[in-house]
Amino acid sequence: MKRANLTIGTRGSKLAMIYAENVRNELKKYFSNKIELKKIVTTGDQKHDQRLSEIGGKGLFSKQIEKDLLNKNIDIAVHALKDMPTVETQNLLTNNFLKRNSPNEILISRDNIKFEDLKPNSVVGTSSFRREYQLKKKRPNLKYKLIRGNVDTRIKKLEMGEYDAIVLSKAGIDVLNLQHKISQEFSIEDIIPCAGQGIIAIQCREDDTEIRELLEKINDLNSRIVANAEREVLKILDGDCDTAVGVYAKIENGKVDLTTELFSVDGKQRYFIKERSEIDQIKISSRAIGEKLKQQSKGSYKN
Repeated sequence: MKRANLTIGTRGSKLAMIYAENVRNELKKYFSNKIELKKIVTTGDQKHDQRLSEIGGKGLFSKQIEKDLLNKNIDIAVHALKDMPTVETQNLLTNNFLKRNSPNEILISRDNIKFEDLKPNSVVGTSSFRREYQLKKKRPNLKYKLIRGNVDTRIKKLEMGEYDAIVLSKAGIDVLNLQHKISQEFSIEDIIPCAGQGIIAIQCREDDTEIRELLEKINDLNSRIVANAEREVLKILDGDCDTAVGVYAKIENGKVDLTTELFSVDGKQRYFIKERSEIDQIKISSRAIGEKLKQQSKGSYKN
């Protein structure tokens, strides 16, 4: 590659910077010149007191970064895939991923109490309706309250007594070396994660052939397969960031198991589909599952 240096754009949180650093370390194996990291403040990082849907949706974590990418202020953008809108921004490409981190959910509670042992009316913090509805089916006698902000902020709110427990993705806890805080880890069977959870996505300009060739060298093929499978389901549902949907794909014995779960807007109705597909048929299968969920729910998952 002829370029003198590369610039990676990322959110400025501790977690996002580590994700970008991981990408830089992989790129260094194939690019010997300087690779800079550029922190970009996003609207999603600035507003923590409202649901994302109330202030513009998932794109609030990626729009500013994508703007810098389109304007050629950066060469590569690094995102947590779960925070990205499903529909790709025109002239950009998100089709390279690092090896998936844990997709599981975890509980951190005061006094290290397990979810099943929390007292009735205990306040559980979560940032999504999906988690809230999944947990409500297990413990309807708890109170579920919105919590936003980076991992450190959420843990601090817990320790200050605003919540009795909080639910987070394990990937972030692992990366930040906060495993000692975990009170309980939920299995995929317990809580189906959101699409893309635990996957670091690498985005570039569609016409940047040099960068596309470079990113192919660090791409994890299995992550690409499952990431695209999970996102295809979301594309068919055409929901927003408040859509309560869990989607998880796993490659096993050369096939893809795709587990999906969708809730109605009020969380009272649950629609569940799990199917196995050949890898070369996974896009078709994912879209078919999305259509089945759509038909079963009769649009009840949308406001």
